[in-house]
Amino acid sequence: MLGTFVRLLGDDAVFLRRYIRLALVYGVLCGLTIVTLVPILRHLLGNQLEAAGQWLALLALGVVVCWYLRRRVEKAGIAVGIAVLRGGRQRLGEHVGTLPVGWFNAANTARLSHVTTQGMMEIAQLPAHVFTPLFTGVVTPLVILVALLLVDLRLGLVALVSLPLLALVMLATMRLGQRADQRYQRNTAQTSQRMVEFAQAQSVLRAFNGEQGGTRFLELAVAQQQQAARKLIQLSALSSVLNVWAVQASFAALLVVATLWLGEQAGAGFDNATVIATLVALVLATRFIDPLLDVAGYSEVLRGTRGQLQAVAELLAVEPLPEPAAPQAPVDASVQLEQVGFRYGDDQPEVLREVSLDIAPGSMTALVGASGSGKTTLVRLIARFFDVTQGRVKVGGVDVRQMSAEQLAGQISQIFQDAYLFQGSIADNIRLGKPDASEAEVLEAARLAGVQEILERLPEGLHTPVGEGGARLSGGERQRISIARALIKDAPILLIDEATAALDAENQAAIAEALARLRGKRTLIVIAHQLSTVAMADQIVVLDEGRIREQGAHAQLAAEGGLYAHFLEQRRAAKGWRIGEAAGDGVTA
Repeated sequence: MLGTFVRLLGDDAVFLRRYIRLALVYGVLCGLTIVTLVPILRHLLGNQLEAAGQWLALLALGVVVCWYLRRRVEKAGIAVGIAVLRGGRQRLGEHVGTLPVGWFNAANTARLSHVTTQGMMEIAQLPAHVFTPLFTGVVTPLVILVALLLVDLRLGLVALVSLPLLALVMLATMRLGQRADQRYQRNTAQTSQRMVEFAQAQSVLRAFNGEQGGTRFLELAVAQQQQAARKLIQLSALSSVLNVWAVQASFAALLVVATLWLGEQAGAGFDNATVIATLVALVLATRFIDPLLDVAGYSEVLRGTRGQLQAVAELLAVEPLPEPAAPQAPVDASVQLEQVGFRYGDDQPEVLREVSLDIAPGSMTALVGASGSGKTTLVRLIARFFDVTQGRVKVGGVDVRQMSAEQLAGQISQIFQDAYLFQGSIADNIRLGKPDASEAEVLEAARLAGVQEILERLPEGLHTPVGEGGARLSGGERQRISIARALIKDAPILLIDEATAALDAENQAAIAEALARLRGKRTLIVIAHQLSTVAMADQIVVLDEGRIREQGAHAQLAAEGGLYAHFLEQRRAAKGWRIGEAAGDGVTA
């Protein structure tokens, strides 16, 4: 747990070490202050008032110093919390920024969002509000234990044996609720994701669900969270009761030993020294138990926050893709896949199997296949969202694992199926592809992507705000802006994943024309179902169940009567397209 804290704090870990030192000193001093009760009681019961007064003065001094140290410890704990909020999020963000793009799926993104918001707040509160009573509750009884061993060996041995037993009970109760806590955290993250989704997708939800706005998924997520919360509360209450019972059982054992000892002394006859020793031992036993009750009370809080620290540890444990010690520069814009195999996890089925493919510089390759055939995965491997399980992916004659992230990013521009725009203007979003682009370059990219028509009907033109996630624009408009963003980037390889899926026929034709103009200038690798796009490709690759089943030009594959010909029949039946027989490579409506 502390190791995760140190890694999260980085250079600010000095605040944590200072806090721990102060907390330990505070705990020891609290224990020593309590131990001064031994000589005070002995002197008072022995009618040695002057000596008792001296020890009382020492006790008062100890109380004042403890009060002062407690304030110092709390301030040091707050400083650690501030360091977590100030630098911890940044360090976590820097680490996540090095992870492969393929890691950022919906589940991981929701988990990251939950950790960086609610999780970090809970972690920041640990030092000032949880660690201090826990440190004190552990260190102070150890000091009192030494005094008990000196006052009465039997009571001291009972206390000594009770500590590891208490630790085992608290560890068991902590594990009792650990799974419930993890389930609750997962459901909380999912509910947060559903809430954001519910707010962002109202137009779609209301179109299909009426006035209620499609609350079913949100209500289901909230219900699952409530169920997980009830289970967590039940187990937390049970754990707290068991912890308190264990501490009270230790105290009962001390009382039993003290009673037996008194019985023995009663048979032998009491003396003043025996009475004094008994009272002192009982006082120490009581003070020995009090801090342990604090530990029992805070153990559930610690377990809950431990789940947040575990989530942080899991995020920090995700390894970025390895970077080569001596990066190699690509020589051209070619792409080769050599016996590529890939699976998303060791226990997952293969998505791609023995895929070999040569793509010449400046050529256009269309990837065709049913959903789940591996098209998107193949494109993502070229951009190194992941590393291949077997084989090699080469860009410009160089294995992508031997290129730096900057080199590979400079070679590739991408148009994703799901377009995302950042808050800002249309021009700001297009310039993400080339931050120093002039307005003329932005306008040219907008024209090529069919954005010009959008700009003409917007009063602010390029400077029109798009809203969060592009909420002020339609899906097709967002896609066209994302295409312009990709086109303005001066990268020799362009990866396109269903870029025209959200566009109408007119704009599909405009994008197809733009792609035709790019042929010979850039290496185009396109996932598309539009025949106008597929048919213009220099080569068409048909994927099925992760393997390349057919490969060749449009006319060749259409004549073979295989999977591609079946694909053409489906497109014609669905869209009413007619293949132009004269040109052989053209498609008309």
